Amino acid sequence: MNTGPLTGVSVVMPVLNEAKYLNQAVSEILNQQVSVPIEVVLAVGPSTDETALIAAELAAADPRVVVVANPSGKTPAALNLAIAKAKFEVIVRVDGHAILTENYIQTAITVLQETNADVVGGVMAAAGVSRFEVAVAAAMRSVLGVGPASFHTGGGAGPALTVYLGVFRRTALERVGGYDESFIRAQDWELNYRIRQSGGLIWFDPRLEVTYRPRSTIKALAKQYFNYGKWRREVARTYPETKSLRYLAPPLTLLALLSSAGLLITSYVLGAGFYLIFLVPIAGYLSLILTGSVLIFNKKHLSSLLWQPLVLLTMHMCWGAGFLTSPKNLRAR
Repeated sequence: MNTGPLTGVSVVMPVLNEAKYLNQAVSEILNQQVSVPIEVVLAVGPSTDETALIAAELAAADPRVVVVANPSGKTPAALNLAIAKAKFEVIVRVDGHAILTENYIQTAITVLQETNADVVGGVMAAAGVSRFEVAVAAAMRSVLGVGPASFHTGGGAGPALTVYLGVFRRTALERVGGYDESFIRAQDWELNYRIRQSGGLIWFDPRLEVTYRPRSTIKALAKQYFNYGKWRREVARTYPETKSLRYLAPPLTLLALLSSAGLLITSYVLGAGFYLIFLVPIAGYLSLILTGSVLIFNKKHLSSLLWQPLVLLTMHMCWGAGFLTSPKNLRAR
């Protein structure tokens, strides 16, 4: 049992090239209404802008801000370095572009105490500004776009496989050895899996909402989801027992569409009269994308519907391509 009063909260932030947002991000954290002492530990990577200077100025201006160097610039290494420097027993992970609700940390503390969980977290509330970003946000908050994970789509409070970012008890992190620094991506899911395997409880609460800014271009979105798929394959290789049809859906869909297209072209070239039958899987998938786009797009931004099918197509196909082409030595690179 995790009992006893909490003496404080350490917010850990991996920071790299965040000069534009760092002042505001730290200010919003320090202004949280929290019943216990709070500190912010910035793990600063080798940035090409003035991030390091701004971080140093923040630390000089407020003793609650602590800076630690992260020479590798990698997120899991930054988190481990920040956690090692942190002095309190509750660890709140925050990313540079994340926007917390004003009572996020206090609510998380309350949930930790009420549930006796090792990790609590809530909704990754994707919110866009441009028409394209609005379409991405709609996809990221739908089952059609990203599957039924509660931290994307919401739901009632309760045990979960993983949560977005996360508020941790230090004892849980120490029990499993912290983040696995070989997982450049998917490190949150992998860490939460090990905590669950060690007997820990991961708890989702929809009141813990964090605003997430989605990618702003097709190219950036494609790269993001290609990497998601690539690292999800690595998780499946490392922990075969975690495989599920949900994760296999994008690569299997991509293979089915490529096979249908290949058979369609081959049959047409050979003059086979039944070649149009190979259009059925392609037409069925496109119908699903178009119908789904109408159902999930943000009704407050009608023009985002023009982007919605392309966004869904990009997310599915790039995730599937990343999964299928993921190299076996990915973590060794």
